[in-house]
Amino acid sequence: MADRRPGGGGAVTARPVRLGPRSVAALVLVSAVGVAAFGWPLLADDASGLAAAHAGVAPWLFAVLLPLLVGVVVATIADSGMDAKAVAMLGVLAAVGAALRPLGAGTAGLEPMFFLMVLSGRVLGPGFGFVLGAVTMFASALLTGGVGPWMPYQMLSMAWFTMGAGLLPGRDGLRGRGELGLLAAYGATAAFAYGTAMNLQGWVLALPAGSSGIAFHPGEPLQVNLVRFGAYCLATSMGWDLGRAALTVVLTVTIGSTVLKALRRATRRAAFEAQVTFEGDEKPHPGSFRVRPPTGPTSHTTPLSGLGEGSAEGRSSRGDLH
Repeated sequence: MADRRPGGGGAVTARPVRLGPRSVAALVLVSAVGVAAFGWPLLADDASGLAAAHAGVAPWLFAVLLPLLVGVVVATIADSGMDAKAVAMLGVLAAVGAALRPLGAGTAGLEPMFFLMVLSGRVLGPGFGFVLGAVTMFASALLTGGVGPWMPYQMLSMAWFTMGAGLLPGRDGLRGRGELGLLAAYGATAAFAYGTAMNLQGWVLALPAGSSGIAFHPGEPLQVNLVRFGAYCLATSMGWDLGRAALTVVLTVTIGSTVLKALRRATRRAAFEAQVTFEGDEKPHPGSFRVRPPTGPTSHTTPLSGLGEGSAEGRSSRGDLH
């Protein structure tokens, strides 16, 4: 959205895609489904067999996730009037993010796409960021051949990751080093959170129960399994999460300012939600338009507005001229 600040000399400022009530409701619904999909095995007892069925949840989650993501897009369009320009920017950023992911895949968790997602969510807002994160992860999975039962969980985790950047404070007033510091701190924290969420998805399937002290035990008390889960994260993925967080911080501090300026410039030019207005005080002079008197049998009964009483046209219309 583009607006003009009072006293700003008419300078157009970049505004994110607005998040309205329907968009919020759709995001809450998707997030609730995601939280349930990630965490329900921890609450299932062993006798129910639900924890063992966790591997078969992914296709159903993907089938539910896609229409819900479409619902988020539709709600955003209905709330903010997101037009073709916003959809085009969504496609461009998703393509760039998908292309960045293979550059560091398989190398100590170095994934430069996380840096782009943080900055995009910051500039374009939480609703746009949520959809962007999910679409980018979907496109990157198709590009790298990483399609599997983990993909819907990756889409949700990346959507939350990008949405969180859009919810950070100081969007209008915080600039410069302060903003870069905030984004770097968020990127590092959220990189670990992303890894933790994905660990939770894979932990219940990674090791058979009883094989080690870090394996998932269905039916055990929640606090016991959470302790095992913490040990599992430290033993298996801490190095990957640390590499992801470090790269995100380095890229944000070094080239973040340039990328932010480019994204804000593109947002200003796209002018999401801009309303057509007309400026200027000039109005057409009343005398610049002439109305042709009606002719025919009813011309003497047709009132004519804008004709002077003493004009020839006015007298003719009243039958004063013969």
